[in-house]
Amino acid sequence: MVQTSTARVSEARSRLLETATRIFYTEGIHAVGIDRIVAEAKVTRATLYRHFPSKEELVVAYLQAVSQLDRAQIDDAVTSGQPPTEIVRTVAKSITDGITSGHFRGCAFLNAVAEYPDAEHPVHKAVLAHREWFADTITSLFAQIGDTPPEPAARHFVMLRDGAMAAGCLTNPAQVGETFLRGVEGLLDFRTNA
Repeated sequence: MVQTSTARVSEARSRLLETATRIFYTEGIHAVGIDRIVAEAKVTRATLYRHFPSKEELVVAYLQAVSQLDRAQIDDAVTSGQPPTEIVRTVAKSITDGITSGHFRGCAFLNAVAEYPDAEHPVHKAVLAHREWFADTITSLFAQIGDTPPEPAARHFVMLRDGAMAAGCLTNPAQVGETFLRGVEGLLDFRTNA
C-alpha cells in the first residue's frame, strides 16, 4: 500500500508540474491562478499544497525543471566528444531550434524575471541561479577556444542569446535564428584568430 500511495503522490506532483509548466510558459505566471492548475492537473488543492506550499514554490519548481532540461541538453553536447568550437555551435543550434519551434513563447527565465523584478524574491533568485550556471558554462567553453580571456566572448554570447530569445517572439524566428548563429560564428572566429 505504501508504494502505491507514493506512486500516486509522485504522479500527482508530476502532473502539477507539467500542467504549471505548460500554462506558465504559454500564458504567464501571474495570469494563471492556482484553481486553474488544480483543475487541469486533476488534483485537489490539498494535493497541490502538500507538494508546493505556495504558488511561488510551484513557480520555482517550474523554473528548476526548465533549467534541468537546459542543463541536460548542454551536458549532452559537452560530453559528446566534439571539439569546444563544435560544442558552442551545438548549444547555439539548440537555442535556434527552440526559437523556431511552433510553441516558442520566449525565454522562460526572462519572462519570469519580468514578472518578479524584486532581486530578493525566490523566483528572481531561481532565474539568476540558472543564468549564472549558463554564463559559467559558456565561459568554460570559450576558455577552451583561443588564448584571450573568455569572459567577454561569453557575455557577448549570452547577450546575443537573450536578444534572440526576445526577437524570436516579435519577428521572423528563422531570421532571428540565422542572425544569432552568424553572431556566434563571429565570436568563434574572433576567439580562434585572436
